[in-house]
Amino acid sequence: MARESKRPSFGPGFLVTAAFIGPGTVTSCSLAGAHFGYSLIFALVFATITTLILQAMTGRLSLGSNRDLAQSLREFPQNRLTKTLFAVLILSSITFGCAVYEAGNIIGGSLGLEMITSIPQKIWVALISILAIFILSRGKYKLVEKFLIFLVFLMSISFLTTLVIVKPNLGLIFKGFIPSFPKNSLYLILALVGTTVVPYNLFLHSSAVRQKWTSIAHLKDVKKDLLVSITLGGIISVSIVVTSAVAFYEKGMMLEQGAQLAHQLKPLFGPLTNLLFGLGFFAAGMSSALTAPYAAAFASSGVLGWKGGHDSKGFKGVWFGIIFIGFIVSCFNLKPLSVIIFAQAANGLILPIASIFLLVVLNNREKMGKLANNLRQNIWGILIILVVSGLGLWNIIKIFLK
Repeated sequence: MARESKRPSFGPGFLVTAAFIGPGTVTSCSLAGAHFGYSLIFALVFATITTLILQAMTGRLSLGSNRDLAQSLREFPQNRLTKTLFAVLILSSITFGCAVYEAGNIIGGSLGLEMITSIPQKIWVALISILAIFILSRGKYKLVEKFLIFLVFLMSISFLTTLVIVKPNLGLIFKGFIPSFPKNSLYLILALVGTTVVPYNLFLHSSAVRQKWTSIAHLKDVKKDLLVSITLGGIISVSIVVTSAVAFYEKGMMLEQGAQLAHQLKPLFGPLTNLLFGLGFFAAGMSSALTAPYAAAFASSGVLGWKGGHDSKGFKGVWFGIIFIGFIVSCFNLKPLSVIIFAQAANGLILPIASIFLLVVLNNREKMGKLANNLRQNIWGILIILVVSGLGLWNIIKIFLK
């Protein structure tokens, strides 16, 4: 037992960070820097703080109720009609979000491989989809995921190192912390929020916390884990915006094709840039391509009360369906960057639904006990819901007004 207590109190938070540092983050942050310089950094600051608050809520939920978010949502309603309504809303929002996100992951991974080979993107799309199905069907994806996360980590270090090499204007960076809304930037702002505050991570984190910690006494460990991991993820995202701003915006260059994404790392890697960035982008896409279907399966099995865990037909059917939908969408002749950005924007629209459900469950004092939301936590939660809902509504209005 003594040896167990000395183990590092980290894990679930870094799973969240690894999940949102994917093709969507690299693409959204790169486009933000290339098109608007440093002015959209504030959106990442907001998204990082929002992620910290929401994931801390899911951690308290798991410790206080000994249930993950999906299980809590299943048990909360008192009548059949409410239970059915909750199930339909949760399953439709999470599965839709994961399916759209999956298309962005598959295309992102294929885009990375297309950068370093002459093989057409559609072939990589098929191979990545088949590989994801094979790994999840074998039930041994964790070892592969750790390797892919390691590659993503190396890519993250690359951006942080490049940030130091290019010597950006610190004054302009700090100015970017002040909210501003340049013309035609709203869609990208929503994408930056969607790529950081990923709705399915609420389900993943609550499940991971429940597996790692079981006592209320571990609440400090949950908070410390999140503070370190999510802050690191936010710093990495901001560094991508900055390196892209230096590589494109300050030089008057446009970022229109996926292959151009690697340009911002040339100060560090030189002629090896495309190879290393392509591998990193593939790793980011493949890692998230495994995580999204699994998250949807966890959410569905928890809400519907399926028994049998990973081996149940329902669990397998959900993750297979998510991969299949992602594959079908990826086969259309769509611009890769557009699909990836749409996936992030879709997550930004789904986020209010997931946040409202989380807030409702956390106010159930019968289940949560001492860890139920207090007034301050409810105020923060309501403010977050209002802001993300406002962004989503504004974006929908702008689409119909075009």
